[in-house]
Amino acid sequence: MTATTPLYIASDHAGLHLKNALVEYLPTVGFQAEDVGTYTGESCDYPDFAHRLCQKVLETGGKGILICGTGIGMSIAANRHEGIRAALCTHEFHAQATRAHNDANVLCLGERVTAPGLACLLARIFLTTAFEGGRHAGRIAKLALNTITASK
Repeated sequence: MTATTPLYIASDHAGLHLKNALVEYLPTVGFQAEDVGTYTGESCDYPDFAHRLCQKVLETGGKGILICGTGIGMSIAANRHEGIRAALCTHEFHAQATRAHNDANVLCLGERVTAPGLACLLARIFLTTAFEGGRHAGRIAKLALNTITASK
């Protein structure tokens, strides 16, 4: 991802503090994220913010970062959108592999389970790792199928 690729970030109330930490951190490593909410600690529904971010990612071909308490809800909500490949990452290898092998376009994080320093590291790895293509491209194409059939 280049510094000119659109980047969006969103959270629900349970991910607000981690989101704010990332919004502050990302420019220090060359990325500016458009914050699409939430902006307060008031209880809100994570699917609303996942939907808002995914629409932006799909419209622009950019990348996104979604944060909730565990990252699980945001991951589930984001992956309901055709064309979104959202990955919940808790380890550096997750962040690297999901970009290199899965061409993930949305990183999901959990504030209650991921320390800010690790979240910043995961975001940097996610944003600077390129998709390898090759054999992985055919696998990504299979994800776009409306019907998935089991192979023997």
